[in-house]
Amino acid sequence: MHVMHISAEALSMRLADHSSFTLLDVRKLQALKSAGDRVLPGAQWLDPALWLDWKDSVPGDKPVVVYCAHGQEISQALTTALNVMGRDVACLTGGYGAWVGAGLPTQTLTRVPVGTPSPAGA
Repeated sequence: MHVMHISAEALSMRLADHSSFTLLDVRKLQALKSAGDRVLPGAQWLDPALWLDWKDSVPGDKPVVVYCAHGQEISQALTTALNVMGRDVACLTGGYGAWVGAGLPTQTLTRVPVGTPSPAGA
């Protein structure tokens, strides 16, 4: 199965046009933390190690864009899996690194990622 790709520039235009789609950050927790919990605007972080737990919750009524750190194994594998499930999914070419490298904006993740240990005493 061929994996559909979208460039950082094309994704940026979709965001600017307020197109209706779901944006999923599927970087490993370590990569998310290394980036200071920064994500693409409007992205939801989902732990790729738990994809079997969340795959059925991915909307099927609008397009989905998936990205990982570099747009390689993780995002391409999950794009393929979600496409097989009937979802309209594309993978961000070059992943988070390409987005940041193009000087495009990021935002701080607005919620604590699932699987993040709580601070002691919290």
